[in-house]
Amino acid sequence: MKYKGSCHCGQVAFEVEGELTKVTECNCSICSRKGMLMWFVPREQLRLLTPEENLSTYAFGKARIQHRFCARCGIHPFGEGADPSGRPMAAVNVRCLEGVQYADLPVQHFDGRSL
Repeated sequence: MKYKGSCHCGQVAFEVEGELTKVTECNCSICSRKGMLMWFVPREQLRLLTPEENLSTYAFGKARIQHRFCARCGIHPFGEGADPSGRPMAAVNVRCLEGVQYADLPVQHFDGRSL
């Protein structure tokens, strides 16, 4: 299935394709503050519909994840990184997807705080 998403102001818009069957909630210092519910997909399944320069990037610690956010409104629609095998991945914030009833999705809890 194909989903559309965006930041609050619309300066960052994207579409993502895949089967949304669960979300991940991480308790690390940044994810817990942002309130992200993440859906992990291969990076090639996420396509920006707006210019790349509308995004800003934040990385911390070991900088394994590039936290992408709108330079205007500050909303974090996705992050980019790699899975353990090195394959590029996107962590889509399902709260930024149109028409998704994320409260109905099973939540997998991830202890990122202990890493």
